[in-house]
Order: sequence, then structure tokens, then C-alpha cells
Amino acid sequence: MNAKQSKLRIEKLKKVISYHRYLYHVLDKQEISDAALDSLKHELYKLEEVYPEFVTVDSPTQRISGEPLKEFKKVEHKIPMLSIEDVFTEEELKKWEDYLKRLSPSRPERARLAQSRWAATKFEYFSEMKIDGFAITLIYKNGFLNTGATRGNGRIGEDVIQNLKTIESIPLKLEIKGKLPSKEIEKNIREQIRNGKIEIRGEVYITKKAFEKFNQKLMKKGEKTYSNPRNLAAGSIRQLNPKSVAPRPLRFLAYDIITDLGQKKHSQEHQILPCLGFKTDSGRASKDLNQVVDFWRKIAKKRETLPFQIDGIVVSVDNNYLFQKLGVIGKSPRAVRAFKFSPEQATTIVKDIKVQLGRTGAVTPVAYLKPVKVGGVMISRATLHNANEIKKLGVRIGDTVIVERAGDVIPAVVKVLADLRTGKERNFLFPKLCPTCGTKLIKPAKEVIWRCPNKNCSARKRKFIYHFTSKKAFDVKGLGPKIINQLIDENLVSQFPDIFELKQGDLIPLGRFAEKSAENLIDGIQKSKKITLGRFIYSLGIRHVGEETAINLANYFGSVQKLKEVSKEELEKISDIGQVVAETVYDWFQSKRNQKLLLDIQRVGVKLLSPEKIGKKLSGKTFVLTGVLKTLTRNEAEKKIRMLGGHTTDSISKQTDFLVAGKKPGSKYSKAKKLGIKVIDEKEFLKMI
Repeated sequence: MNAKQSKLRIEKLKKVISYHRYLYHVLDKQEISDAALDSLKHELYKLEEVYPEFVTVDSPTQRISGEPLKEFKKVEHKIPMLSIEDVFTEEELKKWEDYLKRLSPSRPERARLAQSRWAATKFEYFSEMKIDGFAITLIYKNGFLNTGATRGNGRIGEDVIQNLKTIESIPLKLEIKGKLPSKEIEKNIREQIRNGKIEIRGEVYITKKAFEKFNQKLMKKGEKTYSNPRNLAAGSIRQLNPKSVAPRPLRFLAYDIITDLGQKKHSQEHQILPCLGFKTDSGRASKDLNQVVDFWRKIAKKRETLPFQIDGIVVSVDNNYLFQKLGVIGKSPRAVRAFKFSPEQATTIVKDIKVQLGRTGAVTPVAYLKPVKVGGVMISRATLHNANEIKKLGVRIGDTVIVERAGDVIPAVVKVLADLRTGKERNFLFPKLCPTCGTKLIKPAKEVIWRCPNKNCSARKRKFIYHFTSKKAFDVKGLGPKIINQLIDENLVSQFPDIFELKQGDLIPLGRFAEKSAENLIDGIQKSKKITLGRFIYSLGIRHVGEETAINLANYFGSVQKLKEVSKEELEKISDIGQVVAETVYDWFQSKRNQKLLLDIQRVGVKLLSPEKIGKKLSGKTFVLTGVLKTLTRNEAEKKIRMLGGHTTDSISKQTDFLVAGKKPGSKYSKAKKLGIKVIDEKEFLKMI
């Protein structure tokens, strides 16, 4: 973007961010996720870095939060409650340190400390978990809790002292209860407790378990539930009647001491806080950024097992003298950054919309995006599902959108930020003809998906062969889409059976094959010829027949021959098979074209193995898996469930009996909690099977 375009983008971003910040901080409402809002703020911050001439006093980067509610008495913060700028990658963290080293110290300091020495300063850091709570400040006068206030706009907050007094983890009186870092600090604390002030800052939060129980109580009463623990914490602190706050399961985690008690390092404050009766995160002092990144990774791994929600770590220059000297820019101290975990949502721009053809002829619109990191992965494409979804979202080429990725789910566009439009966006016209073969697209009655009806369409054939050789089907080792495309383009493969007739000499002339790699692929193809009946039925790509249905058909009939002879009525008797699926299965096996295909597959030596014996231990139980399991792959876990008579699905519903949650679970985890579905970890699952 040039300067003119950037200025327009900055203005649009400011307007949209300010609107959502007002909803979030003042009204305790949300229309977009925290991750999406962070993504917008990060974009604005980066643009203002490049074009500082466009920074204005009303920019969201130059202020802290929303205005205080009128119902509460106002409290002035003598030392502003500042926000923290975000970084999302190790590269950005390193750039932050480089930026600190380029800064010149203040003028009086220059006489004593030359610029070259400042640049050579070795920064040490303190890292702590960034808990997703509600920021407050506590002021103790002569040892007793005297003032409790919200952040407000950073300079003026709301007096919520009566509500804060209901939180058991906030001491009403300060007492020294442990060994302090030094005698000097102990002496200063005793003096302040006797006749002075001590200001402590931290987060009011609610544990995940307490949040779920509280929401369940609201559901039983027919009352509106809260969307996340942070909203419940904020809503509780802003209750006008302290009696309504007392029963709420609020807790307090302290992270900062504002008063100078003689502490030289921020890490010392985390030693002092427990001695004064506050819960705090022990964190980690680090000699360099490598140790910071190590801590960040360690916390990311155990994030889902923590009792509270976090979205990253806070990294501070540990030396308090250096911290103060580095000063403040805009809304944030220079010497601290929030090193966020990769969000499952982010904002980006739709550069184009194209359609892709699937193996059943389904035409799916795909958004081509300005690359963005979501869920730890850089993505450049996201599904728009179908023409109806495009209309519902109102998405146009050039729009700023929120994209979402959870676990292994395909990224999707979930919301359009229409307020960021410039007028140059273009509507997408859904094609009337297949983009590959030119056949007129059809949309069957009661369906939302347009399809290419041409069974000889080359794009459909490619997708069929991708599916046929995929992991859950024949699982041909070393045969991926790129090699399949090459085989098709060289006219070596046109139908499934052709794969099993390939010879080493057919492959060697192709660009990517040496003698050994050709031998390995042929070996993989030959080994895949033995396949269970369930996997074989799945490999045929029959519409509406997924992995579970294919296994049910295999277990019920036991052979392909019986499937050829079955009636629609008998098919409908099988568990989980309705009229629509029965019709597609019946039609597939009655088709002369497909019967010839089955004979060809038999001719090339494919051997169908009998269905594995099914147990009854998990009979009638439905499982959904999310996250990464340590001891099993997702496919292995699903197979174990089926072998014990259970079922697996990809989506959470009221019919789900168990959610098996591994590391880094996706959005299914929170949905299961909302619906009251039993969530079990890998250890419980292994015990169950």
C-alpha cells in the first residue's frame, strides 16, 4: 500500500477498533473474538510504525481502554495503568530487543552512559503468564485495603472497592508472611504498612471449571450465560450491588507492585507478592530471549491443562531502572511486550475468490487471502462453503475478513468487517459452467451445493484418485496429489485400477523419479492391495458414504457381492443409514460402469480382507476427538473406538457422549463444555479402551 492507501486504511481501522473496544471494555459485550481484535490492533500498530505522520491522539494505539461507567465513583491513577503491545512471533520478539538497543537514554544519562554502551546493554527478562482476566489496582493505606479500582481509560478508573472486598484472595490487611528478598525491602514494607501506601496491580479472573459451573446454574434458571470467563469477571466487578458479587467465584492474581519498596528487579516483585498474601505467577527470569522463547513454548504446551485461560506470556525487562529509563510510547511501556500464542482467528484481506471441484462434482468457492498466521500456521486460502454462505456473509473480493482455524479443521471465513470497505470491493459471480469441462452446473433439490454432473470431468477424476489412494482408503505410501497429477498428465493413469498396473519402468522416465524412489513407490502400491472391506468401500468415493458408514456397510454385509444384490429397503435397515444414503449406495452398485470398475479392481489383484471383529464395550457411544494425542494418531484412536462398537464423528452435538481432548484442542472443546458433554483426556480414554 502507498501512503494515501495506508492513511485510509489507518482511519478505517481506528474506527472499527474503537467501536469494538467500547463494546468490550465499557459494555462487556463482544461481536468479534479477542484474537480477531488483537489482529486488527496489530495491523494498525504496524501501519503507524511505517507512517508515524498519520498517528493521531484519537488512535486506539494512543490510549488504554474505554471510559469508566457513570454509576461508579471515579478514581485517578497517579501512575497510569498502561496496556501492553503484542508480538506474535519469535522474529517480532527479536525486533523488539533490537529496537530497545537502538534507543538513546534520556539526556542527563547521556553524559554518563555513551550511546555505544547503551547499544551493548545486555537485557535480562522476566516472563509470566498473561492471564485472561480483568485488570484492577489495589491501594493499601497503613496496611489496610483502602482503594480498589478498574483500569478505566488508563488515567481514570472506577471505584469498585466494595465488590473487590468480596474476593477471598484479596487481603483486606497486609501482613508479612514469608522471607523477603532483602532486609532493606522488609524494612521499607514495614514502614509503609505502619504509615504509608502500597499499590498492587493484577487481574481478577475465574477458573475454567468455576466458569462452567456458574454458566450451568444460569442455564437451569433460564438466564443468559456468559461467553467466556473474562466477560464473567468483568461483569461481576461492575455489579452495583456487592451482595450479588459475593457468590461469584472470583479470584485475584497479582503481577505488579507500583510502590517503590526497594525492589531492583521485576522478578523480585514476584518474590514479595506471596509474602504479602497475594497469589502470583512464579514466572521465569531469563538471561536472554532464547530462554524467554523456551518458557513461551513450555507454557503453550500446558496451556489447555491450566485452571485458567491465558493467551500468551508477558515479557518484561527485569531491571526496574532500565525499565523506567526506556519510557513509554503511545499506550505502552517500551520495556514490556505480550508474547501471544498464535490465535485461532485473525483478520486479513480477500484477494480473490475461485471455485474448486471435488470428487462428487461439488463446486466449492475458496477465498484466496493475503497470507496470515492462524493457529500457528500460515494460511493463504479459506473455504467459503457454498453460494448461500457467500450471500449470507456478504463477502466481496477486497473485503477485510475474520478467518478461523481450529485444530485440523480447514480454515474458513467467518465474518466480514464491512466498515473497513473502501468502495473498490467487487462482488463474486458464481459460475454457471464447470470451470474444468464446461458442463452446465446443477443444484439438486433441497441442496445448497452446485455440482458438475459430468462423470468424465478431468477435475473430478483427479479428486477421485486422490481420495482412492488417501490414508483412510488404500493408503498408498508415497503417492500424493503431485505425483498423481504427473501420472495423469503423462496418460499413465486414468482410472483407479491403472495405479496397480504401474511398473518401475513407467516411473523412471518421469522427472521426480530415480530408480530407488520408483522401486519404493511400486512396492508401496503392491503392499496396499490388501485392504479391509470397510476401507475399500470408503475408497470408492460413494456420495454420502464416509468412513463410519463404510464400516457399517462392511460389517453388515461382509462382501461386495452382497452389496451388489441388496435392495434399497434392506439398506435402510442398517444403523445410521437413511433413505438418501440408501439410494446413493444402491445406485452406485447397480451402475454398470461401477460394476465394471469393481471387476477391474479385482482383476489387478486387490484382495479384500474380512471385517474385523467388533466388540461391545463402547456400543452406542459417540465420540469426537480434538487436539493432538501422545500415544495414538487420530486414525488409530478412531479405529479403536469402532472396534469396541463405538462411533466417531467430526462435530459436537447433543448426541455426543464423549469429547477426547488431546493437546491444543480446538473450538470443539469450548462447544462441548457449553453443551455439557463429558470431556476426557488421553489418560482417561486409554483406560476406557
